[in-house]
Amino acid sequence: MKRTLAIASSVAMVALAGCSSQIDRKTASGSYEYLKTKEHKTLEVPSELDAPTFSREFAVPELGQEADKNLVGKSLMVRSPALVLPLVTGSHVEEGKSSATIWFDQVDDSQPLSQAIWNSLLSYLDEQGIGVDSFSPEGKVLVTDWMVITKEIDGPWYSFADEESEIGRRFEFSLDVKPHGRSAALTVELKDYMQTLGNDVVADVSSMEERREEVEVLNQVIGHYEYQIQLAETRRIARIRQGIQTEMGFNADGDPAYLVEAQYDVAWPRMLLVLRKLGFDVKDLDKSNGLLFVTYNGDQGSWWDGLFTSDSELLEKGDYRLKVAKAGANRTSVTFMDNESVPFEANQVSDLYSAFAEVMSEDNLDI
Repeated sequence: MKRTLAIASSVAMVALAGCSSQIDRKTASGSYEYLKTKEHKTLEVPSELDAPTFSREFAVPELGQEADKNLVGKSLMVRSPALVLPLVTGSHVEEGKSSATIWFDQVDDSQPLSQAIWNSLLSYLDEQGIGVDSFSPEGKVLVTDWMVITKEIDGPWYSFADEESEIGRRFEFSLDVKPHGRSAALTVELKDYMQTLGNDVVADVSSMEERREEVEVLNQVIGHYEYQIQLAETRRIARIRQGIQTEMGFNADGDPAYLVEAQYDVAWPRMLLVLRKLGFDVKDLDKSNGLLFVTYNGDQGSWWDGLFTSDSELLEKGDYRLKVAKAGANRTSVTFMDNESVPFEANQVSDLYSAFAEVMSEDNLDI
C-alpha cells in the first residue's frame, strides 16, 4: 500500500513539474520581484572630485517612442519575434519597419507586377476558402472576410484534456506601387480580431500579438506566391523542351524568316538550345531587342555537318546574327542575318529550313 502511494505521488509530482500552461510558456519564468524595484537617483559627484569611469557595455537603452511601457512582467511575451520571410525572388524587407510589409521587384515581364501580386493573393484566399469583403484594384486595398481557425490550447494543470479555442480574424491588404510600376510593397493589417474559449469572448489583442498575426498571414501569402512562381517556371521549362512547329514566312519588315508556333518568352530560350545543337556558339545576346550574336563553328557532330558535303556547304563558318521577334499573339519570327545585320536571302532561308525545323520540332532537348 505504501509502495503504491509512493509511486502515485511520484507520478503526480512529475506531472505537476512537467505541466505548464500556454501562457507560462509565452512569459518569462522566475520571479517578478524586480518590478518592485524603485529607481535610484543618479550618483552625484562633488565638484572637487573626479567622476569615476563607468563602462557602458551593460547600459540599458532608453525606450523608443513607439514602445509600450505596459509590456513588463507577465504582460511581456518572450517568444521569438515574428519575421517577414522574403522567399520570393526579387523580394526584400525594410529594416526597422514596424508594419508587416514586403517589397517585390519585377522579375517577370509577362504581366504587370501589381496584377501578379493581386492575382496571387486572390488565388491564396480562394484556395483557403476565405471570402473577400471588399476589393478595389484602383484603391489598391483588399479586405478579407472572417478567417476562422481552431487551435488547441492547454487546459488547467489538473485537466488531461486540451481545450479548443476558435479565433476569427479579418485582414486588410494594401499595395503601394512605385511610379515606374516595377516595385511594389504589400502590407497587411489586422482589421478585426475575436477569440472564443468556452463562453468567453476576447476581442482585444496586444500589439505584439497583432503583429504576429499579421506576419503569419503575410508569410503564408508570400509562400503561396513563391509556389506559383516555381510552378510557372517548371511549366515554362517543360514547354521550352517540347518540340515546336516551324514554317517559312516573313518577319514584320518583310524579310525572309522562320515563323515559330510559340510565344516569344518560349521561343527565345528555345533558340539557345536549338542553336547549340546546330553547331552554333552564342557569343552575346540582347533579349530586350531580340538579338543573338553567334558563331557557326562547323563542329563535327552538328546537324548541319551531316547535311552538306565539303564541296557544297550551305553555311560557311563564321559570325552571324539572329533576330527573334514577336509575330502575333502566339507566334515568333526568327531571322538569320550576316555579321553586318543583312538578312539572308530567300533561297538561303529555304536551304536551311529542313535542318532548322527538324531540330526545333525535337522533344526533350538538353538544357
